[in-house]
Amino acid sequence: MKNVLKNVIGVVVIGLMLIYPNLALAETESELKNQQNANNEKIEEAQDKKEEVTAEKNQTIDEVNKISDQITDYQSQINSLDAQIDETNKKIEEQTQKLQEAEEQYNQQQDTLNTRIVALYEAGETSYLDVLLSSDSVTDFISNYYLVSEIAECDLELLDQINNQKIEIENTKKEIEGTKQQLATAKADKERVSQELQAKKDEKNTYVAQLSQEEQDIEAQIAELQQANVQIDKDIAAAREAARKKLEEEQKKQNQNNSSNSGNSGSSSSGGGTSSASSAGFIYPVPSGYAKITTQLYYSNGSYHGAVDFGMGGISGQPVYAVADGVVITAKALNTSYGNYIIIMHRDGLYTLYAHGQAGSIAVSQGQYVKQGQQIMRVGSTGNSSGPHLHFEVRTGNGLYSDRVDPRPYLP
Repeated sequence: MKNVLKNVIGVVVIGLMLIYPNLALAETESELKNQQNANNEKIEEAQDKKEEVTAEKNQTIDEVNKISDQITDYQSQINSLDAQIDETNKKIEEQTQKLQEAEEQYNQQQDTLNTRIVALYEAGETSYLDVLLSSDSVTDFISNYYLVSEIAECDLELLDQINNQKIEIENTKKEIEGTKQQLATAKADKERVSQELQAKKDEKNTYVAQLSQEEQDIEAQIAELQQANVQIDKDIAAAREAARKKLEEEQKKQNQNNSSNSGNSGSSSSGGGTSSASSAGFIYPVPSGYAKITTQLYYSNGSYHGAVDFGMGGISGQPVYAVADGVVITAKALNTSYGNYIIIMHRDGLYTLYAHGQAGSIAVSQGQYVKQGQQIMRVGSTGNSSGPHLHFEVRTGNGLYSDRVDPRPYLP
């Protein structure tokens, strides 16, 4: 059961690699360069994202600073209210003390007046007679009578004055207590807002920390991608060097064979060749009877083709030849795009691509040295193809899709 499961998993993995070739390890120079370009795009995206995160973080920090200023302002107002409340409490204490003193004075004066009134009441008219009899003269009597009346009236006026003062103190105390209540309410409101601002500040600070962590994560991703690109550069250099050495070794072998067999052509192949070589050293990639270009560098609608097609009637199944000696750097089978295709690295920094080969017809493998005229696959219609034909490209530079040039000057 385990073996069956392993086989099923293996088939699925192989299928996925055929359907999605990017899942496989990028081993060829072209694939490595494409991966590097993809990494560069990811780096740009990450840098853009980092700039957005940094801008958002800075904006949030500005908001935190504004909230801090608000909290400081509110705290200053709270401190001011505390000072006013303390001052109000002192005033309330002073008014309370005055009210107590006024009440005591009022009570004392009330007691004095009550005592006099009781005494006068108990004495009745006798008091006036006593005053008269005790007076030495009528003038003295009038003076004494007036004095007694004035004392009583003065006591009443003083009592009214003290009572009015008491009422005024009570009103003042109530006003001050009302002010105190207003101050306490204002302070409570300020403290509530300050607490809300502090909670908002804490929330913003937490978000700043999250954004900072996101910045660090993005930085780590960028560093990882950049390190991957450094490794890809090394892999590309190693792949180029390996292909170059292989070409040099094969060239030495060919030169030695030419020296020992002066009658044999160094460009002869296992397929026997299909045409004479051009000034660039290339032959046609298909048999001479089918070596007619049916689609040029540009399509009929004017869009760039970047290749030429060989698609004469009956070409299906015809052999596809290497146009010159070289090293196979890609030999893959896709369900889309190029379909079955091969890329060969030649001398002088040239690359050739052969696409839409017949299913199952690829006859070479990656890293294999091929000779001019050697059959590498058969003409088919795999991938994005409307009919049997050979899609043929010449690439320069790094051999990438963007390095495509017109193949016609290189052909016979």
